[in-house]
Amino acid sequence: MAEAIVEAKKAQGLTSPNPIVGAVLVRAQQIIGRGFHHKAGTSHAEILAISSAEGNVADATLYTTLEPCVHQGRTGPCTRAIIEAGIKRVVVGAIDPNPKVRRGGIRALRKAGVKVETGVLEDECRGLNKAYNFAIVNNRPWVMMKSATSLDGRIATRTGHSQWITSKEARARGREFRAEVDGICVGIATVLADDPALTSRLKGRKDPVRIVLDSELRTPMKSKLVQTARKTKTIIATTRKADKRKRARLEKAGVEILVVRQDKGRVDLKQLLEKVYQMGLNSLLVEGGAVTHGGFVDAGLVDSVAMFLAPKIIGGSEAPSGVGGRGIGNLQDALHLLTPRIEYLGPDILVLADVRRK
Repeated sequence: MAEAIVEAKKAQGLTSPNPIVGAVLVRAQQIIGRGFHHKAGTSHAEILAISSAEGNVADATLYTTLEPCVHQGRTGPCTRAIIEAGIKRVVVGAIDPNPKVRRGGIRALRKAGVKVETGVLEDECRGLNKAYNFAIVNNRPWVMMKSATSLDGRIATRTGHSQWITSKEARARGREFRAEVDGICVGIATVLADDPALTSRLKGRKDPVRIVLDSELRTPMKSKLVQTARKTKTIIATTRKADKRKRARLEKAGVEILVVRQDKGRVDLKQLLEKVYQMGLNSLLVEGGAVTHGGFVDAGLVDSVAMFLAPKIIGGSEAPSGVGGRGIGNLQDALHLLTPRIEYLGPDILVLADVRRK
């Protein structure tokens, strides 16, 4: 199963909206076939493991990180291929939470006389698809909030100078996050202040779908996001109060306009997440700025955090903080995090943690 996990990780960030899955075929304690799901619409890991093996596989054991699918999608059911290959034993790491599959694949195999064992390295296998597991149950993407601040929580000086608070090592790690998620989200203030590209810039890795929260369509036509919209999918989430002529110009430039309801004059974040999930996005990286971060925190829509801390003190009451919004009135309502993981990146520290749910 550990080898199947290695296979699955080869497609990290490439298969959405499908999960990443790895599989190996074992005969006489030797691996005779390997496979991993490359991207949506292509053969699943179990199929590739079977097809890569030489000779009869009926006496082999199939190890797969995720329960084999039983439904017809863009590819055929893996359970049917396993049964037709004559395989008599399958070891499953994690149960698929997808209602179309959940334990149905296991039942189908057992009904056909296949011996099925489950729960082998289950935590590790479930951890491969944290975003998929969450999204398929909650009908919205898993949201990671990412920020880069000084040690006293500032994202810029009082004059707005912000490049660069963190080191090149930290910024490189941030680009890795972009390559691993389906979408990246910023507010219009970030676009106007920084004119970001919001790409991973990593060779051989994908760029996330770019999403801008812009209730009045103030995104400049000359911005990097608009100028590259035909190359990298770019969505501007706006409201009905936006200018229709500006909308037409942006659409002509290749930008996709997504109209959602208003929440106190801003884009309603809950509806936005529902809509982008329907587009196939299982994970979303929220990169700010402070108002956007605050909006997600206030709405209870943050599921994990990645906070880069630079060993610098900026100070000053006019210097912006990393998280704005309304904030809380009682400490027990704060965003509590599970045990964080710490990474050292040059002079900086990265704190990674999931949000503790009640």
